[in-house]
Amino acid sequence: MPLSAKSRRPFGSHTFVTLLCGLLPVILGFAILYMQAERVLRQSTQSTADEALRQFELMLDNTAQSARELLPLAGQACNDVKLALREQVTRRPFVRSASLVLDDNLYCSSLFGDAQEKVNAGDYTQGSLWLMNGNPVTPDTALLVYRLSKGKQGALTTLDGYHLSNVLRLIGRKTLLLLQVGPNWLSTDGKVHVGALPVLPVAESKLTSSHYAFTVAAGFPEGENWRYMASEYPPLFSLLIFFGVVSGAIGHVLQKRTWSPTHEMQRALKAQEFVPYFQPVVHGDTKKWSGTEVLMRWKHPKEGMVRPDLFIPFAEHSGLIVPMTRSLMQQTAQCLGPVSQSFDSPFHIGINITASHCNDLELVKDCRAFLRAFAPGSIHLVLELTERELIKPSEITLELFEQLHALGVMIAIDDFGTGHSSLVYLRQFNVDFLKIDQSFVAMIGIDALSRHILDTIIELSVKLDLGIVAEGVETEEQSDYLTAHGVNFLQGYLFGQPMPGAEFINALTHH
Repeated sequence: MPLSAKSRRPFGSHTFVTLLCGLLPVILGFAILYMQAERVLRQSTQSTADEALRQFELMLDNTAQSARELLPLAGQACNDVKLALREQVTRRPFVRSASLVLDDNLYCSSLFGDAQEKVNAGDYTQGSLWLMNGNPVTPDTALLVYRLSKGKQGALTTLDGYHLSNVLRLIGRKTLLLLQVGPNWLSTDGKVHVGALPVLPVAESKLTSSHYAFTVAAGFPEGENWRYMASEYPPLFSLLIFFGVVSGAIGHVLQKRTWSPTHEMQRALKAQEFVPYFQPVVHGDTKKWSGTEVLMRWKHPKEGMVRPDLFIPFAEHSGLIVPMTRSLMQQTAQCLGPVSQSFDSPFHIGINITASHCNDLELVKDCRAFLRAFAPGSIHLVLELTERELIKPSEITLELFEQLHALGVMIAIDDFGTGHSSLVYLRQFNVDFLKIDQSFVAMIGIDALSRHILDTIIELSVKLDLGIVAEGVETEEQSDYLTAHGVNFLQGYLFGQPMPGAEFINALTHH
């Protein structure tokens, strides 16, 4: 049937949604992998920085121990203590040189013996560490000098930069690792640089020693996340692409299932495939044609004529019933308007409306345009309220029905007696007609209870001074019974089936 027909959705929109469904899991997957790579790299830099910090502290522990052992010798003659200085250099694996200081004057060195060199405590970070780019003996080799002082006494021990850069290279093989002491910092190539540490773009991690005045920074260069993903996650990339293809296929299928009914009906509306069929309504006493109910049919190009019960409920649910009814009214006006001057008396034209038509005042404009297409006074437009959806009384609905009555439009309750809202409509709205449901008419002469309900409805319409139309009249017995009980108008297969406009106009001339 048409509601399950192949979607005629625009190709571009359909393709876009399909691509979106396919790309979404891929993009989300890449984002998750990117965050995972970032987490792994950050763990790596934290671990690297922590290990480097531990190694540097072990070296400085060794250097500091040497300084502590030499400090009591400060002030003694250089000839008496230079062997002790050289012994420290020999025994301590990381100590390159040792010196004694008295009154901020370096007077004895393990390298040269007697010396005269001023020591400036301001060169040392927190008074204890100085990262310098060599000395007169090795001008291009980094040195880390440890200073220990007590009163006028002082001891200096020097840690070879070779050991420092070795740690940076070995521990930081996969990362960028830097050592900072005060305003200077050391890179893996063993060179000392002046100024602030450079920013490490990816997963930067900094640790400051709690025992000595230095900081270690670890990180990765720009783009490391993608390089890591490319080297570690290729199988996952294939899996993501597979999920993307599956998701895109599912999105494509769901679009066909979910979207195609709405778009098929929208397409049909634009193509004017919803056409009016006319079923005559006759006077109860004379059986002369006095009007017609306009019924909607779907003339589908492939499926043929589609029954209304297969598409009307869906049209009401999707909100398309309003523009479909407008199109139906326009086509009816085009069909019957030109022959309206030949009508002997006001011809009743009934058109169904639902709760969706009562949400605004657009229906008034549609009815005004409909009436203008006919000769003045030649028709009575009857709007039949269906009860598939409850019309809730509100300021809008009350104003709507008031303006409709001002135009001369009549209101009928369709299928009266079968819906939960019929009596509510009678109380709230200014109703002109009741239409008896065919299920009661069909029970005439068969079911006594249904006949009693039918008699009650007829009696109610008389007391309320309402016109009454009986639907579904198929036998002479039913027709005679209804006429005998004063039913104004009859409608059913006994008098004519729903027919297209041209056939209806041709038949109308014979009645």
